[in-house]
Amino acid sequence: MVAGSGDYIKYIHEVKSNMDSGMFLPLQLAAIEALKAPSEWYEKLNVSYLKRRILAYRLLDLLGCKYEKDQNGLFVWARIPDIWKSSDLFSDFLLDEYRIFITPGTTFGLNGRNFVRVSLCITETRFNECIKGLRTKNK
Repeated sequence: MVAGSGDYIKYIHEVKSNMDSGMFLPLQLAAIEALKAPSEWYEKLNVSYLKRRILAYRLLDLLGCKYEKDQNGLFVWARIPDIWKSSDLFSDFLLDEYRIFITPGTTFGLNGRNFVRVSLCITETRFNECIKGLRTKNK
């Protein structure tokens, strides 16, 4: 419930109608245009994400994490090595020691305590930098 000046209520209604009742119309129109893209665009994008996924697996292998390869989407979830008490500690260590940030699973609740989530939205170049940094520092 909200109470106040009619002018303020009008603004609240305008924002809520765009947020609560459906996707913002310009975003819908942009999505329509994106769906008109040729199949080559999607194929190229899928290849790019596959390359990133393979690099994410390499990174996770170097970190001693376990993961399933049948995951889909823009993230790879992995179980942290047993020597770590929580994904927070593991993530903090990676950030402090290697300047690599991997999202701790606890960000998503207590069931994520032993997991991390790697985003596939970073570039192949950045993945390769992380992998190189791990290999160099661990020699």
